[in-house]
Amino acid sequence: MGKTIWSHWARLITITAASYHVLAVIECYIWPKIFWDFLTKALDPLVKPAPVLQTVSLLASLVILALEWPLDSIAGSRVHRSIAFRLAILPTMALLGILLYQATNAAVYYMIAECMYISAYRRREVITVHPWASDE
Repeated sequence: MGKTIWSHWARLITITAASYHVLAVIECYIWPKIFWDFLTKALDPLVKPAPVLQTVSLLASLVILALEWPLDSIAGSRVHRSIAFRLAILPTMALLGILLYQATNAAVYYMIAECMYISAYRRREVITVHPWASDE
């Protein structure tokens, strides 16, 4: 039997979460809704009339996609290889997902990936440059 590579599994979950988050944010541009609006209306100005939270969420999820599906300029860099950086940024992404009604599933996926990255960090796994990244 093979050995589970937790960082790779977490990477795939994070790509799924970020892709879902992008689609949820696009839907939130059409139907803006804060998840917690049944408790308070104080957060409504974040999504309408100006889509501040949607824009921040979209940019952040695209950055996560660029990090996890490494762009050539990011692949192999210190940020790309750092599990600690991912452990710091994924809770922020989950918070952005929890705030938007359409992206709550993405927040759950981010937290699952966070647990997997914690496991990889505890096992001292190392993230290497992926085979499809260019060596230029």
